[in-house]
Amino acid sequence: MEKMPITPDGYKKLQDEHSSLIKVDRPKIVAAIEEARAHGDLKENAEYHAAKEKQGFIEGRIQRLNYVIAHSEIIDPTKQTDSNVVRFGATVTYLNLDSDEETTWKIVGLEEADINERKISLSSPIAKALIGKEEGDEVTLKVPKGDVDVEISQIQYI
Repeated sequence: MEKMPITPDGYKKLQDEHSSLIKVDRPKIVAAIEEARAHGDLKENAEYHAAKEKQGFIEGRIQRLNYVIAHSEIIDPTKQTDSNVVRFGATVTYLNLDSDEETTWKIVGLEEADINERKISLSSPIAKALIGKEEGDEVTLKVPKGDVDVEISQIQYI
């Protein structure tokens, strides 16, 4: 099985979520199921069915995290030797050549990608277009709205 790249921060977040699911969420849901069982007829017990559904989600997420943690390769962006080229862990700022709008993304592993935190997966179309490029390079990004021409203005490994 191929290792999945992940930043140290992303790995810690996954470990913290895993720990919380096992130590906090799992015991809570077991208690909720027991309480719902005590209410009698399980066929028409909405609380019981909701708790069992949530238990299934929690157990599924724990299994997923077990797999991801076991198959992760932690790559520290701050230890990159060639910081002039876009690679995994880079924080890339580029200028849209049509609108003069600047955008910044951090290229991370699939499991830690979060659009709200401005983190995109290494396998995303934008990241794939940026990988291997340098500051000053012009790149055409294929996005849902169509092709966008950008110029890389800054590459950081922070």
